[in-house]
Amino acid sequence: METIARHQYYGVLNGIATVLPIMKKQQSGQIVTTDSVAGHVVFQQGAVYCGTKFAVRAIMEGLRQEERENNIRSTLISPGTVATELHTTINDLERREWVENLQRTIGLQSSDVADAISTPETVAVSEIIIRPTKQVD
Repeated sequence: METIARHQYYGVLNGIATVLPIMKKQQSGQIVTTDSVAGHVVFQQGAVYCGTKFAVRAIMEGLRQEERENNIRSTLISPGTVATELHTTINDLERREWVENLQRTIGLQSSDVADAISTPETVAVSEIIIRPTKQVD
C-alpha cells in the first residue's frame, strides 16, 4: 500500500522538479496538476488514496507560496467523478461496478475539466473543484 501511495504524488513532484528550473529562469510559468475531490473529502475504504490527494494539495499550496515572487502560478484541479478507465483498476468487484455505474451516469467528460482551467496570466487560480451537478460529495 505504501508503494501505491508514493506513486500518487511522486509524479507531481517529478513534474515540478522538471519544469521549475526553466520557469524560474524565465520568471514566469504555470504548473497545473490534477488531484481529486478525494483530496477534500475522505471516504470509507479510501484513507490511503484520500491521504495522497491531501498531500498533493499541500505540495501545490507550498509551491504557490514559495514561487509567487518568481511569477510562477500553481493550479490544482480537483475533479469529482469523471468518465475514465479508473474502475478497471479496482479489485473489489462490487466497488468497481459502483464506480463504473457512477462514471457512466453522472461522470464529467475530460473536456469539462479542461474547459474549467483557462485563465489569463494575471490571474492565479490556486484550486478548482469541479463536480458533476448530481454528485453527492
